[in-house]
Amino acid sequence: MAHGQRTAPYGSWASPIGAEDVAGGEALPEWVDFVGSEVWWTEPLPEDGGRAALMRGGPDGPVEALPGRWDVRTRVIEYGGRPWRAVSADPADGVVFTHGPDQRLHLWRPGADPLPLTPPGRWAAELRYADPTVRGDEVWCVRETVADEEGTRVTRHLVAVPLDGSARTDPDRVRELAAGHQFLTGPRIEPGGDRVAWIGWNHPDLPWDATELMVADITPAGALSEPRAVLGDLAGPEPRQAVTQAEWATDGSGVLYAVTDPDGWWNVHAVSPDGTVRNLRPAEEEFGDALWRIGQRWIVPLRDGTIAVVHGTGERRLGILSPDGGLRDPEGFAAAGTEWSSPATDGRLLAAVCAGPRRRRTVVVADPADGGVTVVRPPSGTESDAWAPAPYTRAFDGTDGQEVYAHLYPPYSPDHAGPDDELPPWLIFVHGGPTSRSALVLRQDIGFFTSRGIGVADVQYGGSSGYGRAYRERLRGNWGLTDVQDCAAVARGLIAEGLADPARIAIRGGSAGGWTAAASLCAEPDLYGAAGVYFPLLDPVTWAAGGTHDFEARYLDSLIGPWPEARDRYEERSPLAGADRIKAPFVLFQGMEDKVCPPAQSRLMAERLAGRGVACEYLTFEGEGHGFRKVENIVTALHAELRQYGDALGFTPAL
Repeated sequence: MAHGQRTAPYGSWASPIGAEDVAGGEALPEWVDFVGSEVWWTEPLPEDGGRAALMRGGPDGPVEALPGRWDVRTRVIEYGGRPWRAVSADPADGVVFTHGPDQRLHLWRPGADPLPLTPPGRWAAELRYADPTVRGDEVWCVRETVADEEGTRVTRHLVAVPLDGSARTDPDRVRELAAGHQFLTGPRIEPGGDRVAWIGWNHPDLPWDATELMVADITPAGALSEPRAVLGDLAGPEPRQAVTQAEWATDGSGVLYAVTDPDGWWNVHAVSPDGTVRNLRPAEEEFGDALWRIGQRWIVPLRDGTIAVVHGTGERRLGILSPDGGLRDPEGFAAAGTEWSSPATDGRLLAAVCAGPRRRRTVVVADPADGGVTVVRPPSGTESDAWAPAPYTRAFDGTDGQEVYAHLYPPYSPDHAGPDDELPPWLIFVHGGPTSRSALVLRQDIGFFTSRGIGVADVQYGGSSGYGRAYRERLRGNWGLTDVQDCAAVARGLIAEGLADPARIAIRGGSAGGWTAAASLCAEPDLYGAAGVYFPLLDPVTWAAGGTHDFEARYLDSLIGPWPEARDRYEERSPLAGADRIKAPFVLFQGMEDKVCPPAQSRLMAERLAGRGVACEYLTFEGEGHGFRKVENIVTALHAELRQYGDALGFTPAL
């Protein structure tokens, strides 16, 4: 015990990190880009209903770039995408952006009010726009047309929208450029304007299964020639590849850089004009990730011919890749953080979000020439950084002989220590996705628990991205098995090593993580003592039969099996069907506007457990979708969750 620490039971430590701090005390910047010499980004404001503000740096800290309460956010594929872009390198030309409530594309120029560029739909969010880029006097982007308010019948096109606003009352002024796939990314226009590239895929694939990289010539009239696939073949034999990003070289060579994985890892490939494909740096590490949101990027070509890349295995460092395959990680970049995201460039400098085990998310400008890193948006919530643990990543032995990775955040407080004869409770964190990952960074939601004396194990179960295709495809056909077994392997590993009390293990997760948490209660009734289950999938039978939105409507084909041929598997693994095996109390949280995991499933689970001796506290939140945005709702949920753990695991939490 350190000098000045007071001995107190684990889980009961007083902490300065309150639920309010988790809800609104940590900036979550994203979609970074340059506007002239300035760096702008979007940032959700929980204190303002979760509105995503477009921000810029100011002499006294970050300020809103747009006048008025604009919500810069797109609902394309429900998970969203890139919602804004500068019109040009001249800030006077302004920016184009999608406004959250109506999903219309707007143009804002300094000194003027934002001008709608697209027509309204028949209902709010019928027409959605994402991943814009400007070509001449038009905005080229993805348009999503939703034919039903449930979001199950959707079509997508690449379109050209006039910048003069003439299409806001005349839908015929929006030109359709291309379609051909059920899902599309936004256009990438070749320097010089002769060709355009984009990525497309169809059901039952998702963008980490198989995609095609399409290229079309641009005619003098601004139309597109017949598109051709230069990478990927959706109808081809296994193994297929998933192109997750494509960008043109800046030198006019006509080379198209693509992040794709024919060898099992997302590496950077160069596609020459003659169709020759070359892996610039074959390596067992990832230079990209699962394309959950349209317009995400991990590589950025620079003016000098090099490429800024975020890369690693289980982490994302910022490096500079040469066309000859040389890779350098400037010392200053490495010192600044181990998790970089949303890179952008003005041609020479880089802007990005940077974070690490001891650093919160920060918007920075990085100079490849000298490795210097300058903070643009300082992190928030740093007043409680003294309560942050020293996390680390390690591997545990999985039941199938495969190593299972987890980020461990031990309980820590500068003011408290646990009794020598007591082991702490541990909380198994299950990230969503499930084809996704979580990063080893300083996080307020984790500090909320660890500063109270509760350890957190953030499990990167089989199926997680960041460790190559073979690792993420461990989940193929095995969702509800591999993920559950891997979480249990980590929990039992902590117990075997004397780090965790076997009677005080809980599990929590949201979305796909909520599925795994609920399935774990069914499969491991004697391992977990409590759970927090947020907006989960609980009944895959309903989900597969049309009970979710378009983007993920066929996700379970790969995760469980084709529907309805594999119906038995769906029924066997359903947490709703297996509810009678649950012993542990849990809290179930549901947003009533959720289009991904509809509220009916959570309601049925609560009804099924009523009167059966299992404490299931069911909390619903009006106006919330798939993920909670409002401060008051996040606070209510965290307090209920923590109380549940205290009651079930034998401690009195300090709220």
